[in-house]
Amino acid sequence: MLELSGVDKSFHLPDTGRVMVLNQVGFFLEAGTTLAITGHSGSGKTTLLSLIAGLDIPDAGTIRVNGIDICTLDEAALTRYRAASISMIFQSFHLMPHLTAAENIALPLEILRQDRIQERTQSLLEQVGLTHRAGHLPGQLSGGECQRVAIARALIVEPALILADEPTGNLDTDTGKKVADLLFNLVETRRKTLVVVTHNQDLAARCRETKILSRGNLA
Repeated sequence: MLELSGVDKSFHLPDTGRVMVLNQVGFFLEAGTTLAITGHSGSGKTTLLSLIAGLDIPDAGTIRVNGIDICTLDEAALTRYRAASISMIFQSFHLMPHLTAAENIALPLEILRQDRIQERTQSLLEQVGLTHRAGHLPGQLSGGECQRVAIARALIVEPALILADEPTGNLDTDTGKKVADLLFNLVETRRKTLVVVTHNQDLAARCRETKILSRGNLA
């Protein structure tokens, strides 16, 4: 359901000129697979995730999700793709500070004007163990609770693909393990495809596949 072929990406830096970050990157991922992408800081892991998410475009190559080359989509089609087909989980949670936990989870459904919003939100609150925190703002939640809200928000639209950028990076070891348990259990039961960018080798080991990004190439 995810296929990259010949993907290049470079950036122009004032001091050093053009720097190649990704060079002829390609891989194929079947639906329901979990993939970890590891590598040292600055190797281009987050850049690769941004390209798959349609937040940036490659200099060359193709990125196909369910057979559609997202590199050929206009901005309106890309917006629809991001809203309906993928969800992202960030290291820093990226919750809306003025919305409650329940409202943050429900937000994607509100944007897409879908139905049964309250019922679906309540179901996910129960699955992530936060029913008792539904009315709390992010500033009133712990880091682990915020990440559980972020995971629920990512899953509520039933995306084809979930992208996670260091999802346990801001959490202590014990909390990170609990959040990872929750994420992988939900991904497995809902049969989602997951791509995780991480430095955490324990987290990477939980994925079915692992690829290392080094000098612009995947191994």
